[in-house]
Parts: sequence; C-alpha cells; structure tokens
Amino acid sequence: MEIFLALAEELHFARTAERLLVSQARVSQTIKKLERRFGTALFERTSRRVALTPVGRRLRDDIGPAFLRIQEGIARATEAGRGVAGPLHVGFSGALQGDLVLSVQAALRTGNPECEVRLHEVPEGDPYGPLRSAEVDLAIVRFPVSEPDLTAGPVLISDAVMLAVPARHRLARRDAVGEGDLAGESVLPAGSLQETLARVGAGHGVHPVPSQTAVYQTRPTIAFVPYPDAPPAEFGAVWRTAADNARIRAFVAAAAALVRTEGGPAQVCGACRADAIRPAPR
Repeated sequence: MEIFLALAEELHFARTAERLLVSQARVSQTIKKLERRFGTALFERTSRRVALTPVGRRLRDDIGPAFLRIQEGIARATEAGRGVAGPLHVGFSGALQGDLVLSVQAALRTGNPECEVRLHEVPEGDPYGPLRSAEVDLAIVRFPVSEPDLTAGPVLISDAVMLAVPARHRLARRDAVGEGDLAGESVLPAGSLQETLARVGAGHGVHPVPSQTAVYQTRPTIAFVPYPDAPPAEFGAVWRTAADNARIRAFVAAAAALVRTEGGPAQVCGACRADAIRPAPR
C-alpha cells in the first residue's frame, strides 16, 4: 500500500521509485498485483500521464489516513526506543522566546548531549502552521492554545502587558494606563508585530503588547506605557499530539526546570523586561 499511496501522490512511476528507493519495475509490478487483486484498474496510464481512476481515488481516500496513523505509530515506537538522541526542531516568534529556547538548548546539551536542538523562527500570524506541516517539532507560542490536534505544555513565560502608543500621544508620558483611558481610542487588531508597530508609530491607533516588546522593539515613534489592568501575556510550548516523543518531553522538562530556577514564568529573563516597566521619561 505504501507504493500505491506514493504513486497516487506523485502520479509518476519514476519519481515514485526514486522516492521509495526501489526500482521502477517494482512499482509497476506492485500496482499490477493490486489491480489483479481488486479486479479493476487503479490508474489510467498513457505515454504522457498517469491518473487515478475513480476506484483508485476512493481507495486512496479510504486507506490514506489509516496508513498515515500507522506510520506515525511506528515513528513514535521508534522514537521511544531511540530515546532523546537526534535533532529537535523548535520554533519561536519573539526575541524573549528565542532567548529562552537558547537557554534550554544549553541546559539540555549538558544532560542530553545526543539531543540536538535546532531553532526556527515561525510567523507570528501562523504559529501552528509549521507544526502541522512538520517543519518544527515544537514551538513556543502565546497561550491560550485550544487546538484539538495540539498538546500544550506548562506556561514558561508570563510577561506584563504594556500599551504601545504614538510617541506624541496624550498617554505617552503616563506612568500607567487603565481600561478607562482607552475610551475613544482606536485599538488596532492583532497582526504581525512589525506591521502593528508600524501602524502605531504612524498614529493609526494603539495596541497592547508584552513588555518584552519595549526592550527588543524600541523605536523613536512609539512609547510603551505600563498597562496593569491587562492580564499578563503567557507563552509556552506546544506540539502535535500525534508526534509526541522523548525529545519533546525532555525539552519541555528542561524548560520547566530552567523556569523554576529563575523564579517562575514571570521572572524568566527578568533583566530583559525590567527596563520595559519603568515609566516613560517626563
């Protein structure tokens, strides 16, 4: 069935053989055996193209998901037997999250040198896409996460929220702002961080951001004002439930241990956020 499903995807005998590391004759013989078994053609073949017949499409749709689950089960069993050895691709979309991943990478290397953590920046607007496409095994994303196919770990970062306002805005020199101060203000919807900050700087509105933004994204056109009424921005690890393995669990455990040693999620890289919560100069 692996050969059938690969050919159903590639629709090319030579590419299918190359992908599966078998001969083209093996691919052709296997398909012919299946067609004799089912008593009907699964593919239409001409000198120029290969296409699935209606029966072939139905067979692909019926067995494809089940075969994928079998492959994932085999992969999980293999990972469990292998332990934590091998690469772990970790995604992040913010500077503080990246700093945390680097710290966990160093800690994990000490106890599990055979686990190789590789960092990948993921888009803020689509943090789950790289997980679902298997580009990354795990990602540090903003919570909460309510996705049925994903598992969320513990909160690793809890960051106070600030209000990003234009530098000449009436709130720019406040020590803090509250909910009442936003009356009549244009609060920009969430988007990519760079686009949102550019719009704030241009005077299009205001936007709440984690305090780390005031440290890593300073610019003369924006002031960041403490916003204590807003709940903290929380970040943690998330991964595909079906792809859970020993490396992911080792990384999450090492991250949780590191956070505990730093005094909890609100203290992770505290020095990186201390400047952010100081009042704007008068």
